[in-house]
Amino acid sequence: MEAVSKATARFVRGAPTKVRLIADSIRGRSVPDALGTLELSTRKAARQLEKVVRSAIANAESLDPGVDVDRLVVAEVFVNQGPSLPTRIRPQPMGRAYPIIKRTSHITVKLSERKG
Repeated sequence: MEAVSKATARFVRGAPTKVRLIADSIRGRSVPDALGTLELSTRKAARQLEKVVRSAIANAESLDPGVDVDRLVVAEVFVNQGPSLPTRIRPQPMGRAYPIIKRTSHITVKLSERKG
């Protein structure tokens, strides 16, 4: 299936491993089903992923005004690691120091049209 539209959100605050858990749950689903799953999810990453899916829908409608949103399928979703915010130090027992790493993600969603 060839992608009808694509949307990307970069530098999203949230660890990629946590965002991938949600991304795996919508991969291959129809767009209305994927949006329902994201709306019912209690995870913070679901809000960000929902924004990207809605952006991809808007991109598809702007490229082809006659596209049927109900026939769109989430063809690909992938989450790559973005840059980490500057590291801070947290004190630990026995004089040790552990870093606090604030991770970011790059989210990409590609939609395609279902056959048949």
